[in-house]
Amino acid sequence: MADKPHMNLIFVGHVDHGKSTTVGRLLYESGAITDRDIQRYKELTQQFNRPTFEFAFVMDQLKEERERGITIDIAHKEFETSKYYFTIIDAPGHKDFVKNMITGASQADAAVLVCSVEEGIKPQTREHLILINVLGVKQLIVAINKMDVDGFKQAKYDTLKTELTALLKQLGFKLDNVPFIPYSALEGSNSGKKKSDKMSWYTGPTLMEALDLLKVPEKPTDKPLRLPIQDVFSISGFGTVPVGRVETGVLKIGDQVVVMPSGAKAEVKSIEMHHKQLQKAEPGDNIGFNIKGVEKKDMKRGDVVGPASNPPKVAAEFTAQMIVLHHQNVIAKGYTPVFHFHTAQLACTIVDILERKDPKTGQTAEKNPATIKTGDVAIVKIKPTKPLVVEKYSDFPQLGRFAVRDMGETVGAGVVLEVTPRA
Repeated sequence: MADKPHMNLIFVGHVDHGKSTTVGRLLYESGAITDRDIQRYKELTQQFNRPTFEFAFVMDQLKEERERGITIDIAHKEFETSKYYFTIIDAPGHKDFVKNMITGASQADAAVLVCSVEEGIKPQTREHLILINVLGVKQLIVAINKMDVDGFKQAKYDTLKTELTALLKQLGFKLDNVPFIPYSALEGSNSGKKKSDKMSWYTGPTLMEALDLLKVPEKPTDKPLRLPIQDVFSISGFGTVPVGRVETGVLKIGDQVVVMPSGAKAEVKSIEMHHKQLQKAEPGDNIGFNIKGVEKKDMKRGDVVGPASNPPKVAAEFTAQMIVLHHQNVIAKGYTPVFHFHTAQLACTIVDILERKDPKTGQTAEKNPATIKTGDVAIVKIKPTKPLVVEKYSDFPQLGRFAVRDMGETVGAGVVLEVTPRA
């Protein structure tokens, strides 16, 4: 697996449009799971009274997810195509679980938007697209699922493709390299290596072929190390093991690192990825690493590891460009929603609104407005309520973009322009 380039792939789209089933199908077609596994899942689906969910059950491993038939947390699974090996982030489409979806999207190199030809564009189809766009996911595959329901007819596909194309253009996506693929995840048409004879009107790639057309992003190995922590384990006889994804730089055994915001210093003793020992980890690698000198209680999800010689920035406050995606009324100074940065989730206060921009031209529309509302793009000054690692988007895009949530909804998203470091 390691000799193929690695990519992180996120599946997004509205609840029940077939994301988990699509992922299960790809794992099956690529040989990552066997006929026997699928038979076992099929028996489980009978038990839970969810026929046709056998492929979805591959990803939805929590008992509660199986009973409710929806995806709650982000599941990581791997498979390989002839060209790449992928770690899949299966993002929840259900709106209660969007915050998990944000954590996933901030790690993805490419996204597959799953949209059912039966249901068409739904609220989360749009919300997920806005998010992956603001969070900087540049590569997109549009997967038009459930073609079997209507007998694989071209007309419905054409209508949905036209509507999705208009939506993507409106949201600022570049469509030059975006394939629109008609397929059936449940039935397996156009999902694997060979084209389906049921849609002879379609001449483009299958879903799996489209994955091989993706480009591996440049690895920012020349930048200082930045590794946001996803989780921390204390393993007996082994010590503290943080888990996360290298965003920039290289982590090597023997490195002296610092954990911010706490400032705890540590030495890297070993690095592991998918149960294999590594000498070093590069951007895109999801790793666990054993460190000496820091206990589990001294670090948590949302902290960021960097070199002791060039620690990650802890912000006293920061200036950002933010788009208001959806807010019931208006946003004024003093508004304190939850901000989602890399793996951190934290309440932050908008202390000042410096300007409102025209979203179409990017020019200043108003200086120091009293309030901003849905659809506005604004430059705002933000103060975290607790210490938070934030970097300028231009220096470290992975640590400089965020989503804003309040009352169970995604209110906005944005990128960091300037950071005032904590004294």
